[in-house]
Amino acid sequence: MVIWMRPEQAAVGRPAERSRAEITAAAVALADREGLAAVSMRRVAAELGTGAASLYRYVATRDDLLDLMTDSTAAGYDLPEPTGDWLADLVGVGRQARRIMRRHPWLPALVTTRPVLGPNGVDVLEHVLGVLAAQPAGADAKLEAFALLNAFTAVFVQHELGGGEPAARHHAAYLRQVAAAGGHPRLAAALTEAAASADGPADHDEADRYEAALARVLAGLLTPPR
Repeated sequence: MVIWMRPEQAAVGRPAERSRAEITAAAVALADREGLAAVSMRRVAAELGTGAASLYRYVATRDDLLDLMTDSTAAGYDLPEPTGDWLADLVGVGRQARRIMRRHPWLPALVTTRPVLGPNGVDVLEHVLGVLAAQPAGADAKLEAFALLNAFTAVFVQHELGGGEPAARHHAAYLRQVAAAGGHPRLAAALTEAAASADGPADHDEADRYEAALARVLAGLLTPPR
């Protein structure tokens, strides 16, 4: 049973001294400072000035705590009324997702390995479905679009935080070297075509690259074939 289906504290026992929100905030602050590996019930309890055993009255497992942490970050979204341009609105959600994940560098790993939705995440999903209300794609495709937006953003941010554009340039140089050796003609042709069609300078702004790629992915998923 997911943590949001369980009472915040057992009906019996001592009165509540902490809340899930306080425990979650302490865990998020710890992860922001020291990384996700630092988050344990003992360390979070120390942050709160209490014993680890007392936290189990509110959060049964570390996995529950991770789920609470993920959902707490979704409270940072601004969810305005849809504009009528569903693709632009979805890219706007993605823009916020990227900003939130960059603010919490531990978050992308949880989004890809524990893709849970709590109350805040459900609010974001409801907003996305509202944005897509008049879009002709089926319900399955719309739910897939929401999941894909989150996963795509998480992978993109992991790439950025892992070295981003400099690392990509080094790898591109390696691929050009491989292509020039003559054993991979299709790769050579693809790289030549990509270089010829590139618009503007080679060093694109990461935010622009993210939004352009996300728009292509979402349009491909949700736009019916002609």
